[in-house]
Amino acid sequence: MKIVNIYTDGACSGNQNDNNIGGWGCVLEFGEHRKELHGGEIDTTNNRMELTALISALECLKEKNLSLNIFSDSSYVINCFRNKWYVKWQQNGWKNSAKEPVENRELWERLLTLLDGQTPRFYLVKGHLNLGWTEAKLNTYFEKFKTHNGNGFSYDDWLKIVSMNIRCDELANVFVNETNEERKNNA
Repeated sequence: MKIVNIYTDGACSGNQNDNNIGGWGCVLEFGEHRKELHGGEIDTTNNRMELTALISALECLKEKNLSLNIFSDSSYVINCFRNKWYVKWQQNGWKNSAKEPVENRELWERLLTLLDGQTPRFYLVKGHLNLGWTEAKLNTYFEKFKTHNGNGFSYDDWLKIVSMNIRCDELANVFVNETNEERKNNA
């Protein structure tokens, strides 16, 4: 089975406010091949951008029956799949545990369709880490990563995962920064 690593991140400047700016970024890796994508929306939320990043990555896949390693710093995304929230949502007519409509339903439905026929594994990454921190501090975060994700990753694997999360954050902020600059120039 072919293995694809997918790294994603979303960002939102002024989350939940009028006229906010959201951005998303993702990186796909298959063997020696790497693809980076980014985009964004106006008047959105961070959660929508996190979902859009993963959807955008999955839309690039041309095959089914792939083993997908999905790395995200979004507890919203990772916990949904790890805890199978989506199963309960579907059983309850897309209502959450508070009997309210599930937010971002259309994105969740799109995501579930794209994951159909794939073998995904979801890994939670701590966002906004700095690889320039002391090794002792980095080791603390590595241990936390293993607690959440198992012992299947070496320290070097983890450093790469963190560097990819940092890259996705940079990509997620491209649209945000460009839109802020455009607004400033048009003011």
